[in-house]
Amino acid sequence: MDTNERQRELASFLRTRRERLTPAEAGLPAGARRRTSGLRREEVAQLANIGMSWYTALEQARNVRPSEQVLESLALALRLTPDERRHLFLLALQHDPAQTDRSSEAVTPPMEQMVQALDPNPAYIMGRRWDVLTLNHAAEFVLDFSTWPGPHHRNFVWRLFSYRGTPQRDWEYWQVFARTIVAQFRADSAHYPGDLTFEELIADLQRSSADFRYFWSQYDVRDTPAWHVKMTHRTLGRLEFEHLALQPIGNHDLRLVTYLPDAPTAVKLYAALGGGASALATPAGH
Repeated sequence: MDTNERQRELASFLRTRRERLTPAEAGLPAGARRRTSGLRREEVAQLANIGMSWYTALEQARNVRPSEQVLESLALALRLTPDERRHLFLLALQHDPAQTDRSSEAVTPPMEQMVQALDPNPAYIMGRRWDVLTLNHAAEFVLDFSTWPGPHHRNFVWRLFSYRGTPQRDWEYWQVFARTIVAQFRADSAHYPGDLTFEELIADLQRSSADFRYFWSQYDVRDTPAWHVKMTHRTLGRLEFEHLALQPIGNHDLRLVTYLPDAPTAVKLYAALGGGASALATPAGH
């Protein structure tokens, strides 16, 4: 992401946050009828105690460099969450664009051992771009990693928006899940300015998925290490897990992801695995 792209991202992010904040939420009187929802630019400038022309320049993606103090004021004025505040700083401050070394994504033998030891609970390790670097047999059985299609077949986000091998889940729930994933993926991508592999993946997702284009255009950012997952498995039917993502100490490029089954899912899963990974070579019904 070059400087112009970062400025456009920052402009869109500020505009969408402003439009989502009501005068009442910002502690302002409603006033006269508004043509659009949300706050006006002058109201944000007033709340942040900065010049109207300065804030307008930020929303117009002009070449201005806000200080940390200005960013803190904007974060308070716009009532940003901690995740949104961190994203604001990542977009606005100049970071080294040379952060493209992927050697930090190497999976060490102890990490590999940990993933395999979590069987029969599905587990895998993702890299900075959400590529699946290694997984255990249970993860392959439940999520069908080896059958993912397309140019980014090892990427979790690509799978979510492109995979058609599993029956579509409840649409309302899928929308919530997918929007959460995109918000977290956007927050992660801001940590790696200049990483062309991120830009390639995002461009391919936008070309191939109208759903991804829509969620990406909303500029939501979140850091959600855990959520509840519901899915329909090809042979086991309804499955539910608690999804938990952990980062190794000292390495923020890797994420250990585990799926902890609820009681009914555990019964189905453990029965299908036959008490071990060996049963996974021939899943039930195949």
